[in-house]
Amino acid sequence: MAASISAANVDTIIFACEAGIGSSLMGVNALKKKLKQANISVNVIHKPVRAVPPNAKVVVAHKGLAKLAREQAPGAVVIAFSQFLNDPVFDRLVNVLKTGGEIGEGM
Repeated sequence: MAASISAANVDTIIFACEAGIGSSLMGVNALKKKLKQANISVNVIHKPVRAVPPNAKVVVAHKGLAKLAREQAPGAVVIAFSQFLNDPVFDRLVNVLKTGGEIGEGM
């Protein structure tokens, strides 16, 4: 598990979900919209948590799936959220990407 990663080193965010349908798609689209509004060019890929590649750098997952995401990508920063829409962690992530700080699991 990575403690943090510099925003400058993030080109892709994996949005991990349970099955790949439903509410997680709303979360993916909301995150993409926030990134676009902030003029941040980071690719957001939607994947079932069991398909997260082991070399992922940043994984965003519901708190109920965070442990499995960490097992799938042990070197990644896994950012857990509670709500698919309007969770404050999405705004904090976008802000760190915009300001160039460190992205960590305790966001």
